[in-house]
This record gives sequence, C-alpha cells and structure tokens, in this order.
Amino acid sequence: MPRLARFALLAALAALPLASTAFAADGDVHRGVARVADGDTLDLGGDRRIRLFGIDAPELDQSCERADGSRWDCGRAAMRRLEQLADGRTILCEEVDRDPYERIVGICRAGDRDLNGTLVSEGLAFAYRDFSDRYVANERAARASRAGMFAGEATAPWEHRAAQRGAGRTDQTASVGPGGCTIKGNVSRSGRRLYHTQDSPDWERTRIDERDGERWFCSEAEARAAGWQKAHR
Repeated sequence: MPRLARFALLAALAALPLASTAFAADGDVHRGVARVADGDTLDLGGDRRIRLFGIDAPELDQSCERADGSRWDCGRAAMRRLEQLADGRTILCEEVDRDPYERIVGICRAGDRDLNGTLVSEGLAFAYRDFSDRYVANERAARASRAGMFAGEATAPWEHRAAQRGAGRTDQTASVGPGGCTIKGNVSRSGRRLYHTQDSPDWERTRIDERDGERWFCSEAEARAAGWQKAHR
C-alpha cells in the first residue's frame, strides 16, 4: 500500500474510537433516533426508554414563578428544550443504571453536547442529588446566573410529586387530565405508545403516570401528531 494511503487509513482508524469513548468504558452505550417523552425522559430507537441520569426536570403539569410573580409552564418548557436538542436526532446514551421500572438510566449526548448537563445549566432541571453529584456544579452555576427556573421560584420536582401524593390527586388516579382532556396516552410494557379514548374498553382501568412518559391528550389528532397509536383490542 502506498505510504500516503497507509497514513490516511491509520488516521481514519484512529478517529473511530472518539465517538464511542466519550463515555466511561464500563457502561453499555445505546444509540438510536430519539423521541422525547418529557423533560428528562426519551425513547431511543422506538424500543428503549431512557431516563436521564443525575437530573430531575419539572413535571409536565408543573409551573414555576418568575421574578415578577407571574407563572410559566416550566415542565413543558423543559420538554420543549429537550425536543429541540434531541427529538429526531441520533443520540448516544451510556447506561448507568436501571430504575425500578427497568428503564435505562443514562447519560445522553447529541454530538458533543451532554443533554443532562445542558438542561441543568439552562435552569430547566435540578441536579438529582439523591442519586448523583455529577450535575451539582451545573446547578450552582445556573442559580448564580439566574438561568431558567432559578430566575424566580421553583418547587423541586420530587417535592411536587410528594405534594400530589399527599393530596391524593396523582396523575395516576385522575379520570380527567389538565384542561379537561380525556384521551389517555399509555406506554405499554413493551414500550409501545398507545392512546385510549373514553369508548375504549381499557380506558377506565388505564392509569396515567407522567414519570413513565405517559400523558393526556385533548384530541386524537394531537395524540397521533405526537407519535401515539390508537389502542385496539
């Protein structure tokens, strides 16, 4: 092989590990096109649910208070930002753990961007200190610069969930969603995203848990546009 061609081949081979060694060597790396479920959860390749490690974004029904006292939908804003960063793109996620639902918990990247850290740095998620200190510095910097939620007042998502449980009004037991929406978007054990209308035989027993990426829809068109399919018996 000519020297120039050999040099080009060696250079190309040397570059190959760069994409795979951005993660720690001891974790399984998952790759696929992402569909965002909420502010800290995405589906990868249509068959893997990924919970972003070390962070906790506001719930979809959660609002935050601005410095002027007005409120904004910080939970929806976190989801929209993650959609901007990841939806429809090929994402790499290093598996760190599995949660009680057997979902993958991982550190995900779009190119060189750490999605977990970006959300915290932009004030759209908290560092989840109960599980990791990895993003605590990101949160401190976000608070110092008053980014996103930290420009005003925000209830930590785990406190929001605890308050809902204490009030006996979790999304799991609700029969009507926010805004009076009645179509239930359920995630099956196999990861399929199915919606149930009120005339569905499974509607009554279907429970919505937004921590699993489940959600309410106000119309079938809205559900289909979000990538959900109608459930059939």
